[in-house]
Amino acid sequence: MKLKPSFIAYDTQDQSMLVPTGSAGFAGLVQGNRTLGAILSLLKTETTEAEVVAAMCARFDAPQAQIAQDVGRVLDALRGIGALDE
Repeated sequence: MKLKPSFIAYDTQDQSMLVPTGSAGFAGLVQGNRTLGAILSLLKTETTEAEVVAAMCARFDAPQAQIAQDVGRVLDALRGIGALDE
């Protein structure tokens, strides 16, 4: 899976955003923290959910089960707006 090219990930100093282009089929703006930005960065290239979880575990000091749950929620939300190419 990876982020569809009709969505642009953008990071500011304090937050991350996912902005749809005109062809995205979603009208809105997704805002989140730097953790969302890390996940979106990983989704710029083809990856799997397990690879995203592993990368987040290497980056953050939290239980793997919690990271896997959080990653799953983000991916479900991205699927819900049609942002993932799977």
